[in-house]
Amino acid sequence: MSNLGAMQDWELRVSLLIDHAAREHGEREIVTQWADGSQTRATWASVRRDALKMVQALQRLGIKPGDRVATLAMNHGRHLVAWYGATGAGGVLHTINPRLFDDQLDYIANHAEDRVLIYDAAFQPIVDRMRDRWTTIEHYVCFDSSDHAPHFEDWIGAEDGNAEWIEGSERDPVMLCYTSGTTGNPKGVLFEHRSNMLHTFAALMPQCLDLDARCAVLPVVPMFHANNWGFPWAAAAVGAKLVYCANNEAANLCKLIREEEVNYLAGVPTVWLSVIQHCEATGQPLPPLTKALTGGSAMPRAIIERLMREGIRIAHAWGMTETSPIATIAFEPANFDSLPFDEQVSIKAKQGKALFGIELRTVDLDDPSKVLPRDGSTSGALQVRGPWTIKRYFKAEADAAPAPDQWFDTGDVATIHPDGTLQLTDRTKDVIKSGGEWISSVELENAAVAHPAVAEAAAIGVPHSKWDERPILVVVKKPGMEVTGEELRALLAGRVAKWWLPDAVEFVDDIPHTGTGKISKKDLRERFKDYRLEQ
Repeated sequence: MSNLGAMQDWELRVSLLIDHAAREHGEREIVTQWADGSQTRATWASVRRDALKMVQALQRLGIKPGDRVATLAMNHGRHLVAWYGATGAGGVLHTINPRLFDDQLDYIANHAEDRVLIYDAAFQPIVDRMRDRWTTIEHYVCFDSSDHAPHFEDWIGAEDGNAEWIEGSERDPVMLCYTSGTTGNPKGVLFEHRSNMLHTFAALMPQCLDLDARCAVLPVVPMFHANNWGFPWAAAAVGAKLVYCANNEAANLCKLIREEEVNYLAGVPTVWLSVIQHCEATGQPLPPLTKALTGGSAMPRAIIERLMREGIRIAHAWGMTETSPIATIAFEPANFDSLPFDEQVSIKAKQGKALFGIELRTVDLDDPSKVLPRDGSTSGALQVRGPWTIKRYFKAEADAAPAPDQWFDTGDVATIHPDGTLQLTDRTKDVIKSGGEWISSVELENAAVAHPAVAEAAAIGVPHSKWDERPILVVVKKPGMEVTGEELRALLAGRVAKWWLPDAVEFVDDIPHTGTGKISKKDLRERFKDYRLEQ
């Protein structure tokens, strides 16, 4: 059979991406705006050169393939170098979320058995506080200061870069990211070179990230979160410009977008909400963007409509760390251009369809063995599978092995429409069960945010003697604007079932968020744990 011919055999490893970027798009810029407002500029060619120096520096420390190299850092060009340097040395890059609690930071670094930590000086207090508790970390390097550890530039600057990437199997581990669950310890998701490369190929499709060399991307999503939505890999594949920013205040984002001619912004819905509110408050037009990506939680319809009216192509994605992270995206169907504007918005307000390589289904919330129909109305627990979906968590016990059919429980509640369109309705832990029936907190929130005086809204369930749980709506008003609870209930009455209406509306100064910008229902429920409805 050997004389029949075949294709060349290349292991799909992420170092191929930076090789390509440096060779074909070497002068395309990587821009960093630091916390003090200063800027540094690199290129894809210089990122590759510095990553190879980092390979030598890690080898000088005795780092071997499979060893974990951790970062505790925000978005910047040196962090990008570390992505390619750690993985190019055969190591496993462990991106640590600096917003976790100390006990979580203790757990994940020791559970990962990190050997090296490279961190931002802003997180020196964390390092000082945790150093004695991090028992496996042997070496500390600081990205931007030499006060307490070797400076990153000096550390790699001692090397000549005359090195090669470590070779190995495409199924070798490449990155480790822990998810901070609402109960128990965080769980580690271990990505492979192959899974990241397949995710990159899928992400580059026009119906997904729609990246090309003309794109100048500002990813507001943190590099320590969910594989940074794949941007460090995908941008390298096409030679897109990357703009990183330490200050994600809306005013600064708008200014930087204009100065660096950013045309693509990626962030969770709260980022978009803050940008729109800033522009409204200052009388400025929205920044001159052409493309937008959002995910992390359902984007309110009102925000999607606003962006689309500005001519911005919005990509509404769903995924999670466990899916590398993109699994579905609201791309335009064949008849999109002929549809009325409201119907176009409705398509973008859903989470879209599965990318090639991903399969979806929903199962009954009370009986997971029952697969539900794709009828657009029946809600159930969302399950997913595919070649960039987790098989089992890092160091999971043998009894945590996946089922033979490999369906992964996402923790989301969703409906799937007959055409395959996914629509999230809640998280399984956030869905409100009243009188044996399920109420979607997300739908209540999205309907409430449509009111012009509402800056942010969150719905949670509180105990009820008759119905087990009833919803209450927690609302932050826009500065200088007023709305009453009865007005909001009247608004909701025209958009949701009568029995879904919240029993109370509570106005607050702020709603808690997670380290990645999502509303923290866990913290909100804790805040209202003693709340009692009039019954």
